Formats: sequence, structure tokens, C-alpha cells
Amino acid sequence: MVRKIINIDEEKCNGCGICATACHEGAIDIIDGKAKLVRENYCDGLGDCLPNCPTGAISFVEREAPEYDAEAVKKSQEEKRNMEASTAPGRAVNRLAQWPCQIKLVPTVAPFFDGAKLLIAADCTAYAYANMHEDFMRGKTTIIGCPKLDNIDYSEKLTEIIRNNDIKEVTIVRMEVPCCGGLEMAAKIALQESGKFIPWQVVTISINGNILD
Repeated sequence: MVRKIINIDEEKCNGCGICATACHEGAIDIIDGKAKLVRENYCDGLGDCLPNCPTGAISFVEREAPEYDAEAVKKSQEEKRNMEASTAPGRAVNRLAQWPCQIKLVPTVAPFFDGAKLLIAADCTAYAYANMHEDFMRGKTTIIGCPKLDNIDYSEKLTEIIRNNDIKEVTIVRMEVPCCGGLEMAAKIALQESGKFIPWQVVTISINGNILD
């Protein structure tokens, strides 16, 4: 049958994997560093993957393709859930909602910022605070950085992110060490320069992994 289905331009694809994650039906895999539509009958033609592609490698086409098989998709999803539950019953859940997450790499405008609760976190916090994913990252768009290692002032880019997107709230998670003061200051400057009134908070993690404030 002729129907609408996605098309992936491998020349534009950078292999980031965002589309594979966005495709809830499991139609896309990353093979040899490129996204590929490997299960045409799993592609519903609605294009959840389309707005998430940072390089514009995905588009719609109308062509001969197998009919969308909703039952096969449902069965595959159930099998995947059962396998994950049986092989890793105690594994923590990954709450990272988007990629990339480094401040210096994220675009200043992106769908994952729309209506987001933004978490601006110092790199080290995820290693020092054991329950970072559940306590801070869950339900948020997470961006991370270290101004000392990157040797950069993040305030200008953070200002653009907050100004140009519908950010609902901002949480800054930093370490107690002095170098993290640069990240906190950049975030505060960005909130001021954005011209928006957005609820925000700062949480400081000790080097022993405890919340200080």
C-alpha cells in the first residue's frame, strides 16, 4: 500500500540517537552510527521523531510500504518491558530526557525546552549525589556544565535558552566547591537578563554527597 512514512537522509544524520528514543514504536535503530528505519510496519507515519532531529535528517514521504501493524508494536513493547523487568529488577531508571545535555552543545532553541522545568547542574553533582536522577532530573530537562573545565562564561547562552523558550522553572544544582560559583552566577545572570520572572532555586551538594541547602 502507498502511505505516509518517514525517510532518513543518512548524509545529514549524525547518529545522535534522539529519533530512536523519540520513536515509541521502536521502528528506528542506530546501525553503524546512522539512524535507520528498520521496521517499516512499526512506523505509524505520525512523526514523533521528526521535530527531535537536530540535523533535519528526517522527513515524510509517501511511498509503497507495509501497513502499520499496531498489534505487532504493542507486542514488541510488552516484550521489551518484560525483558527489562526480568533482567534488571533493581536497576535505577535513567531520567535524562534529551540529548545532548552539555550546556556548550545544546541548541538555544529546541522542542525539549518548550514548557520545560529546567535543571542546570554542575558536572560533578551526578557523581557526588547518588539519587540525582530521581530527586532532581525526573520530569526536567537537564543541562550540565563546568565553567572551570570549559573555561567559559555560560551566562550568555543560558540567557538565550531562557529568553527564547517557554521555561516554567529553573533549578540550579551545584557542588559546595568554589568553582561551582561560576555556574550559579551564570544562571542567576541569565534569569535576570532574560527579562522573565521564573521561579528558581539553588541546591548545593557537599563533597560527601549531602544536600546543604
